[in-house]
Amino acid sequence: MNKAAIGVYDSGFGGLSVWRELRRALPNESLIYLGDGKNCPYGGRSREQITQFATEAVERLVREGVKMVVVGCNTATTAAIDHLRSSWPDLPIVGLEPAVKPACLTTKSRRIAVLATEHSLQSDMFLHTAERYASDVEVVKVPGSGFVEIVEQDLEHTPEARATVRQVVEPLRGTGVDRVVLGCTHYPFLRDAIAEVLEGEGIEIIDSGEAVARRVEWLLERYDIKAPSSATPEFKFITFADEEYRLRLMRKAQHIEENIAK
Repeated sequence: MNKAAIGVYDSGFGGLSVWRELRRALPNESLIYLGDGKNCPYGGRSREQITQFATEAVERLVREGVKMVVVGCNTATTAAIDHLRSSWPDLPIVGLEPAVKPACLTTKSRRIAVLATEHSLQSDMFLHTAERYASDVEVVKVPGSGFVEIVEQDLEHTPEARATVRQVVEPLRGTGVDRVVLGCTHYPFLRDAIAEVLEGEGIEIIDSGEAVARRVEWLLERYDIKAPSSATPEFKFITFADEEYRLRLMRKAQHIEENIAK
């Protein structure tokens, strides 16, 4: 048993979609969320830059005393997960990757689409995953241009968001795609807008949040570091940006918490 917090790191707000699934699956676990903010978005950055940002983030979470780190950012995972695990070999570190496997295993049309950042779609991790599970499936790669910026500005439910999503997603209509993978943790916050554009097409939208929560739960059991069932969870939010950004992270998390409680 271990009452220390789990650290969750993202370039900004996106990892709160993972934070949400951890709250649902592990209600007794304390969480420290680090939303970089200062360097977001990561999509157009070099691998070296992203690795530096990720290293600084994990260093900060380690100073906070976390027992595990969840890299709640697909782009940071593809760029830096191997470096992070070699740098902290005794710290369980969970990464994210687009849910290509479940999409490929369940598609009936043998045609799926992956919405992700340019960096993730070009990464070795994505290419290897696609090669392993999509040998007989066509994978349509779709960069979610502007999606991260919308979520970072709290504009998910605005006409601007719907217009941006429509421009990116509407070309998938009528193409035979029957699974759309959300390959960035910011994108689940736009799930309703994406579903609205794809309505009537029989397309299932898939993200990695629940799978990550299951993986975290398994590792907590494996290393015997799960919080006791009597533990009262505590939550902390930190950032490399300013105090206003940190407060916005808190407000979004509080809104998520209210929805979970309903």
